[in-house]
Amino acid sequence: MKMKMSQMVGKRLREDPKDAKTDSHKILVRGGYIRPVSAGIYSLLPVAKRIIRKIEEIIREEMNAIDGQEVLMPVVLPAELWQESGRYESVGEELLRFKDRNDKAMLLGMTHEEAVVQLVRTEVNSYKQLPVMVYQIQTKYRDEARPRAGLIRVREFTMKDAYSFHTSQESLDEYYERAHAAYEKIYRRVGLKMWSPSSPTPV
Repeated sequence: MKMKMSQMVGKRLREDPKDAKTDSHKILVRGGYIRPVSAGIYSLLPVAKRIIRKIEEIIREEMNAIDGQEVLMPVVLPAELWQESGRYESVGEELLRFKDRNDKAMLLGMTHEEAVVQLVRTEVNSYKQLPVMVYQIQTKYRDEARPRAGLIRVREFTMKDAYSFHTSQESLDEYYERAHAAYEKIYRRVGLKMWSPSSPTPV
């Protein structure tokens, strides 16, 4: 059953939002894709959510094709994991720290290296299980001092992150090439323009 445009949440706007400085930000708001909740924090409306879901499925297909295994790690993490790595003290105010009702130090994950190490060291107990790569599509929070440009520089965002574990540098190098090729496929499939296969990132 198709929904009428008149019934869809997210009406199109005639005027540019006053705080929008970039074309992409203006288009996203005026087109009914996103709505601001606070500085650097947005709600995704139905059209944007459909687009993101399709992109996520492409990413999943290509990650699974290189033997990736999807996991979902928590957004809220205990400070002790980051204290173990030393990043609890070294990362600045962009890491949002807080204490729960039991006075335990916690944080909102802006990246998940510590969490994935904790996960893998509980699940991998033999070199025969390696190499292994796990990935997730997860909400992150970074207490950005100056959020700007709509979804370009935000506080809360969705990130796809992947982590691989190996028994040797040679194994890591070989897997890096497989992952590089997978990202090239993702770029092509989503129709990303101004991208060169000779470069590992969009140009």
